[in-house]
Amino acid sequence: MIRVSEQISDGKVLELIEQMLKKGVMERRKGWQPTEKGTPQGAVISPLLANIYLNPLDHLMAQQGWVMIRYADDFVILCSSQQAAEEALAQVRVWMEKAGLTLHPTKTRIVNADEAGGFDFLGYHFERGYRWPRQKSLKKFKETIRQKTPRLRPGGMNEIIEDINRTLRGWFGYFKHSHWTTFKPLDQWIRQRLRSLLRKRHKGSGRARGVDHQRWPNDYFVVLGLISLASAQKQATNSR
Repeated sequence: MIRVSEQISDGKVLELIEQMLKKGVMERRKGWQPTEKGTPQGAVISPLLANIYLNPLDHLMAQQGWVMIRYADDFVILCSSQQAAEEALAQVRVWMEKAGLTLHPTKTRIVNADEAGGFDFLGYHFERGYRWPRQKSLKKFKETIRQKTPRLRPGGMNEIIEDINRTLRGWFGYFKHSHWTTFKPLDQWIRQRLRSLLRKRHKGSGRARGVDHQRWPNDYFVVLGLISLASAQKQATNSR
């Protein structure tokens, strides 16, 4: 609250924020629990409070010459050597301790991004100069498409594809910076889901097969307006 009061002078706003911080949480098997420390996980105000509280860390890293990229309480620090990374991490640990915070025990690590393995950050996986959606992001995306394309889904194909496109636009808007090889396999998988749905409607069983690719070729879905992630990526690249 001291940090917040440095940015906000309105007493009513400060009182409201303090109430949000101390309103408590309901935990399974524990009942109502007080919250005298931290911010409410997942609450809309948490990123704002994190930005206010971690602002001094941003300035400290800049003063030391470290390049830090931070979003709320997630951040990476870019260093040119192992030694520099160790020095930066040591400084962050000292600052965190003074601020009453702790670094995540398993997510906090020093990584050579030029080697296999890389690291995940804000939904992306970074490795050897490339980036693509991390596995958790891909799994969530596919689960969303599965929910929109069950084989017994009612409605016309135009309606179904319009629904899918809403997901594709939002997902591509964020992950369009991925390596180009990311998108074609996803396009193929989505069309496979739709062909399986069509196969079921025509009294077929199981997943779509070779004959279904001939019956409903890629152009069939183009005519219906299905967004192609691979085409969108090419267009985005050419327009830069």
